[in-house]
Amino acid sequence: MSDRQLPLIIALGTTQTLAWASSYYLPAILADPIARDLGVSNNWIFAAFSASLVISALLGPRVGRQIDIIGGRQVLSISNVILAIGLGILGSAYSIPVLVVAWIFLGVGMGLGLYDAAFGALGRIYGDSARKAITGITLLAGFASTIGWPLTAWGLETIGWRNTCFAWAAAHLLIGLPLNWFFLPEVKDAKATFANVALKPHVPIDRTMILLAFTFAAAWSVTGAMAAHLPRILESMGATSVQAVAAGAFIGPAQVLARIIEASLLSKYHPLLSTRLACITHPIGAAVIALTGGSAAIAFAIFHGTGNGILTIARGTLPLAIFGPKNYAYRLGILGAPARMAQAIAPLAFSFLIDVMGGGVLAVSSALSLSALLALNFVRVKSPLGET
Repeated sequence: MSDRQLPLIIALGTTQTLAWASSYYLPAILADPIARDLGVSNNWIFAAFSASLVISALLGPRVGRQIDIIGGRQVLSISNVILAIGLGILGSAYSIPVLVVAWIFLGVGMGLGLYDAAFGALGRIYGDSARKAITGITLLAGFASTIGWPLTAWGLETIGWRNTCFAWAAAHLLIGLPLNWFFLPEVKDAKATFANVALKPHVPIDRTMILLAFTFAAAWSVTGAMAAHLPRILESMGATSVQAVAAGAFIGPAQVLARIIEASLLSKYHPLLSTRLACITHPIGAAVIALTGGSAAIAFAIFHGTGNGILTIARGTLPLAIFGPKNYAYRLGILGAPARMAQAIAPLAFSFLIDVMGGGVLAVSSALSLSALLALNFVRVKSPLGET
């Protein structure tokens, strides 16, 4: 990445860390205390969270279209305001209806402000040269859970869950909003683009689009399931609770290390290669723990985290490499919608499967990863390096 890109990458990496930590990663720490305070089952919290992910999925194409037209500055800045409103309502919630309203706002905020929007903004700015910038912000935002979970847990213990929500809301207004507004450049030709562009661009849902949408949906369903149930699955495979927690701590570093490798060693190759590697590592980890038992929990976590780290980058770089920068953000919204839907459904679906299959559910997750790999083998692209 160039020196000119670095300030923007640091700013976007910071705002993405904030956005993920205060929305997607929030229920893992606050679901139980919110449920206790409201006198309901925590299933209500996770149901509202899943609904918010569905909302963000439905918004994806429209948000992407706006970014293609006017750039990401306004869209990402608005996301900070809406996420702050959602967090403020959540911190004020004393009933289920108010809780639902809070997660509606948070769903809209996630649709406007998470990776797809950030990737689309970078594609609008840098065009075909956005790959390194995309990798750069995922390197920083890869620490969202590593930073967000301890901060949220510390807030819960010191100021309570309500004030923790208010603190995250303040961070969006005092940190996220200024960074997105002042570091993202205004698109110079936005007015001309808005005046001349069709209301809805023609992006054909062809064979390659279908294959990529399936790939990302299958792979991200595994990501969503592991994020929700990893300790439970590892204990079902024979790991102790201590081993399971220790294994979980390795996922973040494995993701970041994988992204460093992608940015250095793999950057010279077509992103299709990286995506294939991302789809094979989870099944390899599952095979290792199936053969050796719970003592291999950390090895499984490293393999899974490695694939997940590369997959996040591939979600932005592979469509850019195949289709180019034209209508890039809109295309990301279309491709990302099934993945976000799958990510919303996977935790509940895998919960039922674990009740029936225990650790054997890794056979299902591995099958999903391998089906994504199979779909990629039918994607045909041309590159200077000979990938077909």
